[in-house]
Amino acid sequence: MTFTEDDARRRDAADPGHRDLFHVPPAEGGRYGEVAYLAGNSLGLQPRATRDDLLDDLDAWARLGVEGHLEAERPWLPYHELLTDAAARLVGALPAETVVMNSLTVNLHLLMVSFYRPAGARTRIVIEDTAFPSDSYAVRSQTRFHGLDPDETVVRLRPRPGEDTLRTEDVVDLVRREGDGIALLLLGGVNYLTGELMDIPAITDAGRAAGALVGWDLAHAAGNVPLRLHEWGVDFAAWCSYKYLNAGPGALAGAFVHERHLGDPAVPRFEGWWSTEPATRFEMAPVSRPPARADAWQVSNPPIYAMGPVRTSLEIFDRVGMAALRARSERLTGYLEALLDEVAPTRPITLITPRDPARRGSQLSLRLGTGSAGELAKRLRHEHGVIADAREPNILRAAPAPLYSTYHDCWRFADALARTVEEAR
Repeated sequence: MTFTEDDARRRDAADPGHRDLFHVPPAEGGRYGEVAYLAGNSLGLQPRATRDDLLDDLDAWARLGVEGHLEAERPWLPYHELLTDAAARLVGALPAETVVMNSLTVNLHLLMVSFYRPAGARTRIVIEDTAFPSDSYAVRSQTRFHGLDPDETVVRLRPRPGEDTLRTEDVVDLVRREGDGIALLLLGGVNYLTGELMDIPAITDAGRAAGALVGWDLAHAAGNVPLRLHEWGVDFAAWCSYKYLNAGPGALAGAFVHERHLGDPAVPRFEGWWSTEPATRFEMAPVSRPPARADAWQVSNPPIYAMGPVRTSLEIFDRVGMAALRARSERLTGYLEALLDEVAPTRPITLITPRDPARRGSQLSLRLGTGSAGELAKRLRHEHGVIADAREPNILRAAPAPLYSTYHDCWRFADALARTVEEAR
């Protein structure tokens, strides 16, 4: 390759990132001690601060028992509020619009209780054809819950023939044509398979102009690309915290509800103990008094030891800032793209992620012309110490997360790919 290992090392010295804040797993193969970790779009690495922060919360339970609800250094009763402001900054929301709770698909279901209300001819839900399967299952089950046929009610957006990603103008045109029948748009902010960053403001504007409600699954967008949910007028959104947000496997998710919906009695919502005003929670009244905040969508009291790692991660994002992370992400991903442009042309490998940096996050997806993506991922890991993510049958995803990934990681991935995938004859 034209780009040498020494060149990658020089780039890292000039643009080092924050790798020192994270535990990097040891390599199982290859000639380097640590893995080249390019799977942060699937599960982020563990921050070094997480263990001590979590143990501090556990110690409060040991010392205080039930009194920890009010007397712990980080009291449990209002613990979820410690996450609110930082989560709101991360997604460009007001604190009142933001809450950390549950897991991603649970949040999507709770939000669709409020914002998918089919009536008359307006019944359809629009998603991408390559939506993450959980989203597809969720919307289909929601339509069945309302007595509708999901095969007729769920509209799946497909790219043009011969293309791999959606065009914004095609999405907007469909919404304008079919607007009277659309109740809800629910799309991925960054597509999990292709890495395409959708034009969230343009599609949101089109959906709302057509009279539909617009929600976004930001699982691959939160912590990856800058977001301005309040400014863009998004009706609702949800995201997980275990990918780019590095809060651990199955970590608690976030939810956003635009302030125009907060406190609106016409918006239906499931309720539980934590849905009521904190000041009246221990009055044990039979009727909830929900606050005019996204907190009203909470149902159960929050799991403290699941919230701790989210809090730790959000503190890192607050210190570093999304603007700096996005700038480094573009540099890293552009460098990886240049490396792949040297490796791929002579091999059965095709980049399917948009080349325009404004239309992608930190992920580049490769389609293999032959062989199994899963088998290739195993070889990269065990023979070269490189961890990427496979989606069968033929998609390999590499995500240089800007907090901890390095230029050397990118070089190792491209070098391992060149050594593992045979050139076409």
